[in-house]
Amino acid sequence: MLVRERMTTHPLTIQDDTSVTDALNYMRHNRVRRLPVMNKRGDLVGIVAEKDLLYASPSPATSLSVHEISYLLSKLKVQEVMQREVITVAPDCPLEEAARIMVDFKIGGVPVVEDGKLLGIITETDLFKVFLEMLGAREAGWRASVAVPNRPGELAQVTAEIANRGGDIVALGTFYGQDYTQGRITLKVRGLEKEALRDALDKADAQVLDIRE
Repeated sequence: MLVRERMTTHPLTIQDDTSVTDALNYMRHNRVRRLPVMNKRGDLVGIVAEKDLLYASPSPATSLSVHEISYLLSKLKVQEVMQREVITVAPDCPLEEAARIMVDFKIGGVPVVEDGKLLGIITETDLFKVFLEMLGAREAGWRASVAVPNRPGELAQVTAEIANRGGDIVALGTFYGQDYTQGRITLKVRGLEKEALRDALDKADAQVLDIRE
């Protein structure tokens, strides 16, 4: 799966000469936490997060009056508080690579750029939706979590035993175990009774950790 398949196209943006006050109001009205920043030529020149705008605001302990605070924030522009070094990804970037970038750089979203043009944005919310799909969170069936030895053929054995009993695997995810010698598999299965599923997993020599609807 590539970024282009999950990104938000035509993302909301903000001009670099917008005031911090207007930017905060715009974010809150549209319920977003970050915005690509554009200049008057339509170039991507930065990205601003809600926290950047909040950090720029005076502390609640300030001695300034409400009118003074409002005046200062109306004069402070987005270009003065935005992040200028923007981490971007291409639309054909694998989704897991975009997720790795977000984790490694501790950011909640990255603009999607191709040939210098902003095409979209991919955020942690988009990745959470994919995570739900991968684990079948919205699908009916039995959710089984098992531990298996980390060696070739273990996954195939588990899926074969389920298929041999007429089970339909609607979602499957593999994860690291507590150590390198063991892996975790989480499946969402329908078409089998609970005991039939447990029997299939036992036959595959998988250690059943949890089964629930």
